[in-house]
Amino acid sequence: MNSLLSLLQPYPFERLRQLFAHCTPNPALAHISLGMGEPKHPTPAFIQQAMIDSVLSTPSGLASYPATTGDAKLREAFSHWLHQRYGLDVNPATQTLPINGSREALFALTQTIVDQARPGERGAAKPVVVCPNPFYQIYEGAALLAGAEPYFVPTDAARNFAQDWDSVPDAIWQRTQLLIVCSPGNPTGAVMPLSEWKKLFDLSDRYGFVLASDECYSEIYFRDEAPLGGMEAAARLGRPDFRNLISLTSLSKRSNVPGMRSGFCAGDAAIIEKFLLYRTYHGCAMSPVVQAASIAAWRDEQHVIENRAKYRSKFEQVTPLLADVLELALPDAGFYLWARVKGSDTDFARELFTLYNVTVLPGSYLSRASQGVNPGEQRIRMALVAETAECLEAAQRIVQFVKTRP
Repeated sequence: MNSLLSLLQPYPFERLRQLFAHCTPNPALAHISLGMGEPKHPTPAFIQQAMIDSVLSTPSGLASYPATTGDAKLREAFSHWLHQRYGLDVNPATQTLPINGSREALFALTQTIVDQARPGERGAAKPVVVCPNPFYQIYEGAALLAGAEPYFVPTDAARNFAQDWDSVPDAIWQRTQLLIVCSPGNPTGAVMPLSEWKKLFDLSDRYGFVLASDECYSEIYFRDEAPLGGMEAAARLGRPDFRNLISLTSLSKRSNVPGMRSGFCAGDAAIIEKFLLYRTYHGCAMSPVVQAASIAAWRDEQHVIENRAKYRSKFEQVTPLLADVLELALPDAGFYLWARVKGSDTDFARELFTLYNVTVLPGSYLSRASQGVNPGEQRIRMALVAETAECLEAAQRIVQFVKTRP
């Protein structure tokens, strides 16, 4: 067996299952989960119909292996969306690639980028993958299984949970081969400004590492201005070739289709070329029927506008309720509330589940200790993914719980 597998930590939801293993929730209350970031809004009917039509109109489509590059019409849909959303002009054939959701691609991209031969040339023990903290656990797992050392950048809560890039030692940057960023962030919802992107591009130019920008929450936001994307930032800063940058996005949150496992990556053509080579061997081509439904989804914005409006309305109603008893604020984007609680975050989650049958995720499960501090401790993540009435009911139970808790 691959000995690196022993380095992997249990996934947050497995840890949550263990935390609740001996709990008996209040039987008088129906369970409400705010734990998993899985969209619950209905999948638009036209996307489902596009998939059905694909099967019925091209019965031979499932009898052939799909190309790893995807259909040309799919990649044109990617480039069309990038132009519409960010004002970018990209070559669909050389600067885009379909992926089976951002999670799969983030893992595979890390395996493509990390080069075990390079650290020896620099006299370092291991290559480094720099990650945000708190973070999406696939970043850590992908780094470990690539034989790299994950380095977690501290978060500055006073600056809207911005990463403290200045705290990273030069010795770490010298070993860094990949930097993963998430904007809008999971779980904080923070959006990186142009000045932060400039800092990271300057560091990339100086040390030669690749930037992977996880942007799966980019279409759920609460300000008038849409979140800045990595490639958009690069273009504004005079980097139209997107040098050493790959952005990854997904339909899961944007279009409420997590079961389709569909998204795309775009950016530096040289990296896309090598990533395509890896994926050809990896065997991760997208199904033709998923491609057809994806084209329909990327070509339509009305359902995205309506979806965003539902989240905005929901957050406008739920956030003030919880803000009365918890330390939290409306995020820039995403569908999470990141709240500070009194005492242990795991005790809070376990007691809330037992007494009020509401599931939230302890913040410490989403982060690692950095410089002796775990930025997720005494915090919880609440995913407002269900319909508004259910989220409001959960919020009211949490308010009651906090008010009666010692």
